Amino acid sequence: MIGIIDDDIIYQFTLMKIINDNKPGARIITFPNGKKAMQYLKDNKATNENIPDVIFLDLHMPIMDGWQFIDEYARIKIEIEKKVNIFMWSSSVDPVHMERASKKSEISKYITKPMQLEEVKKFFDNFESSYFLL
Repeated sequence: MIGIIDDDIIYQFTLMKIINDNKPGARIITFPNGKKAMQYLKDNKATNENIPDVIFLDLHMPIMDGWQFIDEYARIKIEIEKKVNIFMWSSSVDPVHMERASKKSEISKYITKPMQLEEVKKFFDNFESSYFLL
């Protein structure tokens, strides 16, 4: 399962389209902010198949931004029995954000928006298909 946490519905739609083009049949769940996603994780932590294998996490969102989500996730991840790969997804090219993300063990990679189609294909080619459960 793939989770998308982003308040921009255009980016949500675009990423869902790219995922579907590269991994047809992949289960995708979307959230408009970190708070709703965090509540979902807390409510489903006992059911591995309901926890995303991969999360694309926007940095700048209202209510709970990407950093706040990561801090909260760090507190609850021990209760989730599955490895979740979190890709911070942002239009920010600020080196401070990239450096901060690189120091968070919960973040697998920092990805700059918008992702180019070639970059997305490379991402899916390099990332193990087992993470995208149907």
